[in-house]
Amino acid sequence: MMSRTLVAEGMNHQKEQLPETNPTAELLNEITRRDQVFSFLKPQYNPKVDVKNGMLLYVEGVSVSFDGFKAINDLNLYIKEGELRCIIGPNGAGKTTMMDIITGKTRPDVGDVWLGQQLNLLKMDEAEIANAGIGRKFQKPTVFEALSVWENLELAMAGEKSTWHLFRAVLSGEQKCDIERVLELIGLETQSRMLAGKLSHGQKQWLEIGMLLMQKPKLLLVDEPVAGMTHQEMDRTAELLLSLAGEHSIMVVEHDMDFVRSIASTVTVLHQGHVLAEGSMKSIQDDQRVREVYLGQ
Repeated sequence: MMSRTLVAEGMNHQKEQLPETNPTAELLNEITRRDQVFSFLKPQYNPKVDVKNGMLLYVEGVSVSFDGFKAINDLNLYIKEGELRCIIGPNGAGKTTMMDIITGKTRPDVGDVWLGQQLNLLKMDEAEIANAGIGRKFQKPTVFEALSVWENLELAMAGEKSTWHLFRAVLSGEQKCDIERVLELIGLETQSRMLAGKLSHGQKQWLEIGMLLMQKPKLLLVDEPVAGMTHQEMDRTAELLLSLAGEHSIMVVEHDMDFVRSIASTVTVLHQGHVLAEGSMKSIQDDQRVREVYLGQ
């Protein structure tokens, strides 16, 4: 009987020695610490993104299928800060789907898409991605034709967009300087008071690029910017995009090979949702696989 009592007392003594976990106390302890940021406030972090080499956009292992068709198949793409990258490929290669994924319009089945080390684009919606610094220009220009060029740029300016705010807003000197700077970049200084609907096709394309620039983007996605342009407008568009590189990263999807040659330092060729080849324009032209699937040779 005594031995049972001793055993019971020993077990009770062991229980008393065990530290009790108190979630409330642990949270309070974390909140009151001054040597670190709260865990719920810490930004996401992807150690695989090599920002030391200026990496801005990181797309790796991305795949997506539509009704059994694999539009993107294990896509790997890396864009550096200030880089101007041309993306080419035959129809159905996955170029538009790739841009849809980057901008949040389409969610991939698998893979990673990051802007820098801290922005996981797959956990953000389209508006959040746009506000984070990714601007997209579609093939067909979408400008407010009943408004002037200046008013289009003013409406596109980064900041609050509520109706009441826009109605009461008065441009600061800095904001006016931003608009004037963009007007000069896109070559529409003398058309600033002209209705956008009266611009030529090429001028509307430049205005839309200017509207994206008013958002101060880190990355510009530009889809077939010279479709339907005259040769003079194409030359001016090439000058514009080259002038933006360095301050912005730019991804240009284009079919016109003459235009690509005029701006490209690095070209990525997509085929069946995968990177077929990547390198200088000369290396791409000399690649037999590219000749077979894209150039038809």
